[in-house]
Amino acid sequence: MLTIFKELFTWWNRQTLGTRINTLFFGKLIGEDSSGNKYYENKSGRRWVIYNGEIEATKIPNEWYSWIHHTNNKIENFHELKKYKWQKEHLSNQTGLESSYHPKKNKNAVKKKYISWNN
Repeated sequence: MLTIFKELFTWWNRQTLGTRINTLFFGKLIGEDSSGNKYYENKSGRRWVIYNGEIEATKIPNEWYSWIHHTNNKIENFHELKKYKWQKEHLSNQTGLESSYHPKKNKNAVKKKYISWNN
């Protein structure tokens, strides 16, 4: 029952009821990324994504970014690109999380080359 209310009255917890109905009747599933996000397109060319979990725009990986923004690529099958072992997996924005970068936590951080003024 709570999930129905969440879907009716909030947009930040996945998709709303209107988006679900629009996707059901007019959306054609184009593909899914490694995070579980699903990408849809309708006949007029409108594109959208149904996020897996909380809605966060930085969850869209590079392979799907150009597709969702109608950016032409020279590579036709960009969804099936070979990933090299030296390439890192896509991460969403880590700001505010424990996994975010902080220079004081980094052991190899560059030391200041100046002394700040004291008040």
